[in-house]
Amino acid sequence: MNTSIKTTLRSATVQDCPTAARLMQIAADGVCDYIWSLQQDEFPTLSPLEIGAKRYAEGEGNFSYRNCTLALTHDDHQQERVQGMVMAFAIPSEEVSTAVAEAPPEDFPGAEVLAPYALEQPNSWYICALAVFPPYRQQGIGTQLLDLAFEQARERGFPTVSLLCFEQNVGALRLYQRYGFKTIDHAAVVPHPLIHHTGNVLLMTKSV
Repeated sequence: MNTSIKTTLRSATVQDCPTAARLMQIAADGVCDYIWSLQQDEFPTLSPLEIGAKRYAEGEGNFSYRNCTLALTHDDHQQERVQGMVMAFAIPSEEVSTAVAEAPPEDFPGAEVLAPYALEQPNSWYICALAVFPPYRQQGIGTQLLDLAFEQARERGFPTVSLLCFEQNVGALRLYQRYGFKTIDHAAVVPHPLIHHTGNVLLMTKSV
């Protein structure tokens, strides 16, 4: 770990939405690109990434800047440089799919592409996204963001933290396994040109 770079954490603001959308894009490995592309008829002048930023700026629902925490450092001029982000929110006790709540209804054409990402653990604090920009990886920032998510879960009384991970995303999978997450379920990825992986998506949990 590079101890010369000091990392601090702060809640995201509406001004951070473009950066939050970019980090969500990294974390989701193409799933968000697919979801946002489905809304381009509604926003024909915007790119999928801009649609994502616009959605997070609305500040409503689970997919909001209000559920994002940024890891950042400062340069020599005290300007913030965002290193990474965690987005997390509650999965309620009822078995209601919130993990893909920003997706269109189940009966829309192509809904099967999103079906694997409806895996969830009821009554858990769900890490929807965790991502670190490439220059800041291998410096312990991902672990620091995981620590924060568990602190949030404890504060809110959740017994479990859950997340989804592509089995082919070996770097992320190694981080989560090293942290103590265990796979409790899986679903086959539906191949699509925008989604970076095939194989399985894993539902992983760890007790708080």
